[in-house]
Amino acid sequence: MRVSLKNLIVPSIPLAVFLVGSCFVLWMSAYVGERYSSYSTQFTSKVEVLQSVFLPNSLLSNLVCFTLTLLNAFLIAQINNRFTIIRTRTFLPILIFLLLMGCWNDTHIMIDSHLGLTLFLFALFYFFNMARDRKATEQAFMGSFLISIASLLIHPLVFLIPLCWIGFMMFQSFSLRTFLASIFGVLTPWILYISVIYIIHPDFVFSTIFDLKANVDFSISSYSIAGVIYSVSIGVIMVISIFEMYSITNSDAINTRSRLNFLLFLLICLIILSFIFIHQFISFLPIIALVYALLISHPLTLKQNNFNGILFLIFGLINIAFIISKYFIF
Repeated sequence: MRVSLKNLIVPSIPLAVFLVGSCFVLWMSAYVGERYSSYSTQFTSKVEVLQSVFLPNSLLSNLVCFTLTLLNAFLIAQINNRFTIIRTRTFLPILIFLLLMGCWNDTHIMIDSHLGLTLFLFALFYFFNMARDRKATEQAFMGSFLISIASLLIHPLVFLIPLCWIGFMMFQSFSLRTFLASIFGVLTPWILYISVIYIIHPDFVFSTIFDLKANVDFSISSYSIAGVIYSVSIGVIMVISIFEMYSITNSDAINTRSRLNFLLFLLICLIILSFIFIHQFISFLPIIALVYALLISHPLTLKQNNFNGILFLIFGLINIAFIISKYFIF
């Protein structure tokens, strides 16, 4: 059996519209079938304001979140094209990202997680532009500034900043100047936020702002059998794809290799953070989907053989089966 991904890598406009439309159908199937999040999530006061405007589980909140997902998919494509994460134009990162978001229905009502991803994507534009530039203070400041704004919505996202400092080292752009610029970028939104809160509510207890509420209590029994099988399956596909990716990275530019290494490092750390802050696990999922989509798309696009074609087919079937499984009790 010969399976080729050529038509998916560079699809025609009608096929691309059909694929995006199919992901929208997957997304809305959770709304129509009333398959909502079963996880207990800790919201910040800013997110509670958003939830009061865009009521959870409503049609409006689903449409707004899907619109943000389309925007994020567009930004992913722009990052790939501008920084040659994959050294050719490909539709696969968009398709894989939308497929994952369509299947992970727990994120469909979490407008804060999609906004957090949007801000992180814009931050990546700045950080990826720092390659081998130890004087890139503007990029370090702006990227950190955007992630800091995202951390106002989802506090644990502040831990992405130290990960990005390690990324500076991978990009050979770490220096005292870029480090201090990043520090000021992180502090600025929080100083402004605390100042406004103090003016409005002078008696506000500021120690509550920095309560990150870490919870490392993990019990596999709290997850469905289908969810565990699904997680292990896409994890195995990710591991296979990583080995495939590194078998062909010698043909990539040095800057591209450093970005791929950073994305892999980021994926591992995000998974760890999602278990440390288990009550905000859902908030990390869109960023995990972004990194997953870029990494798995690299070998699938550049190493077009029957094995990778079948691997992608299995990946798609696993996601469809996961959607169907949510209508049954395991």
